[in-house]
Amino acid sequence: MTQIQLSIAIGDYDQTRDVISGRVAVEGVELIPSLVPPEEVFHRFSTYLEWDISEVPMGRYASMRSQNDNRITAIPVFVSRVFRHSMIYVRDGGGITRPEQLRGTRIGVPEWAQTAAIYMRGLLMHDAEVPLESVHWVQAGVNMPGREEMVKLKLPENVTCQRIRDRSLNEMLLAGDLDAVLSARPPAGFGNGIRRLYGDFEQAEEAYYRKTGIFPIMHVLAARTEVLERHPWVAMNLMKAFEEAKQRSIMRLSDITASHFPLAWIRPYTDRMRSLFGEDFWPYGVAKNRTTLEAFLGFACEQGVCHRRLPAEELFSKQTLTSYKV
Repeated sequence: MTQIQLSIAIGDYDQTRDVISGRVAVEGVELIPSLVPPEEVFHRFSTYLEWDISEVPMGRYASMRSQNDNRITAIPVFVSRVFRHSMIYVRDGGGITRPEQLRGTRIGVPEWAQTAAIYMRGLLMHDAEVPLESVHWVQAGVNMPGREEMVKLKLPENVTCQRIRDRSLNEMLLAGDLDAVLSARPPAGFGNGIRRLYGDFEQAEEAYYRKTGIFPIMHVLAARTEVLERHPWVAMNLMKAFEEAKQRSIMRLSDITASHFPLAWIRPYTDRMRSLFGEDFWPYGVAKNRTTLEAFLGFACEQGVCHRRLPAEELFSKQTLTSYKV
């Protein structure tokens, strides 16, 4: 097969590294990689389509699809997934110790459509009984003023989100002008006047998974739709290669003969992952992630990030929705 050249922008993740380094080949494709920090790659790809393939945030991508912006199409390779109980920040001495106390407060977000914030608002709404309309929402940069929303929103009736252009969330939280901040990136004052709402967040996150089956998906692989229309075989070839790279990463985690990562007790932590999530504890594909995908799309629609309720299948290349069996 004659190879085609495709550019790709992605973070530096162990579970994808063997594809980016060329140790795992994508059949028929010569990848030209760029390792780019998440916020930068999200802006450059979703705005300017600078690469053929990129990591994209689920919130922004789902919003685009709900508004019939189909310039990019996702492949169900979930390169980043993180529980986000640890991302609710409050002020030391502010008196807030439980999530249900956030009802009627002032909460800041860096972007309403930030994927992490969507999951956390879903948690507050459905587990802590904090209605969206009970909160005065504020949007601003986490540590620098001036951050803007990157997608058009359709906020529910009686829900407002005030944009603050000249102050940061960190500044406002420390000054007492906010009661909490939801942010994937910690405020600069974390540990010095700002703390996490959930002290033992790992325990809370494990309990949340056992209750809901939700393992939050943050970033997904996506390609320019015109590339997949011209070469429809690329989607499955990418998925197969990234699945192989992920399995190799899991093998490294499980290897106790050498230290593949500069951390102690990697194997016991890997065993804990298997015990909680099953043998394939970082699954790709729609079927294995349906619970999480449907919960996320429900959150995004009721919060006005998505303009309509999307079925999970609408997000992904049709070539990746089925598999063959022998």
